[in-house]
Amino acid sequence: MTTLPEPELLDVRGLVQEFRLPRRLPFAPPRVVHAVSDVSFKLRTGECLGLVGETGCGKSTLARAIMQAPPPVRGQVRFQGHELVGVRRSELRRLRRGMQYVFQDPFASLDPTWKVRDLVAEPMRIAGGISRQQANARVDEMLQLVGLSAERYASRHPRELSGGQCQRVAVARALTLAPKLLICDEVVSGLDVSIQAQLLNLLETLRRDLGLAYLFISHDLGVVRHLCDRVAVMYLGKVVETGPADLVYKRPLHPYTAALLAAVPRIGQGPSRARPEWARLGGELPSPLAPPAGCRFRTRCPRAAARCAAEEPPLVPDAAGHAAACHFPLHEPPSATACPEPAAASATLQGQA
Repeated sequence: MTTLPEPELLDVRGLVQEFRLPRRLPFAPPRVVHAVSDVSFKLRTGECLGLVGETGCGKSTLARAIMQAPPPVRGQVRFQGHELVGVRRSELRRLRRGMQYVFQDPFASLDPTWKVRDLVAEPMRIAGGISRQQANARVDEMLQLVGLSAERYASRHPRELSGGQCQRVAVARALTLAPKLLICDEVVSGLDVSIQAQLLNLLETLRRDLGLAYLFISHDLGVVRHLCDRVAVMYLGKVVETGPADLVYKRPLHPYTAALLAAVPRIGQGPSRARPEWARLGGELPSPLAPPAGCRFRTRCPRAAARCAAEEPPLVPDAAGHAAACHFPLHEPPSATACPEPAAASATLQGQA
């Protein structure tokens, strides 16, 4: 019996996000920040896609453009078959119930003057159509789902909670409208390793039990490998490599991906360990105000040639869904590029499971 593929939950095509800066002089040319440039990907129901890259590469901007906050300059965002770009505000509010955002800093995303019960109930009040008694019951259910006792925590303020507890409250708030997609923006970056492990195990459990899909943004390559089915690597506003997590980590094709993986600290090797020549990136990160022509990575790439400046490499996947936007991909990368299991995180995750 043939198994049908899972339906596409999110379909992003040619998304572009730019920001105009004020002119320095009255007759000066306009300055435009090219934050996200022609990004396309698909996310299926129940799938977890990891989005990785250097700070400032456009990961969070891409996520917010998907949520239409603010809308992208160009491109399409289809969620559950419905186009989000350009729809009326009332229709957008209805469609966005199925996709929720969990921010990096829970203390900044939770109103410090509100109690936990009010914070978790806020999406239901905005959506309407539910009584106060039903909302309170739903709040109790969501807090229990994320491992917090409603009796103990519902009447507290965020300042009375730890960082991990606040992030659990943020997850509970995101789940109240029964979404199909959670966009998790660096949700564990501000937590210590043991609390990270607890939250990641919670996300994995919720994904399994509720059928959730995740767009998981993170700098921690070990965490992404543990949690995600597929990985997309961003550089200066563009996706330069994407594919199944195991393939990307064990056999990276793009030189930038290989350099990122080679920079992952390994237990037993000090900070002075020498990285191979191909993994050393020279120069400075170019400005998004004036990204390089052709391949945007060419100014730092050890394999760059004249073709890289003249022609932008396409992102074409192979039969396994692995693609790299590179004219000279690493077909046989050195074994050192393979990212090891995240030793500290893996051990803690297994212990907390």
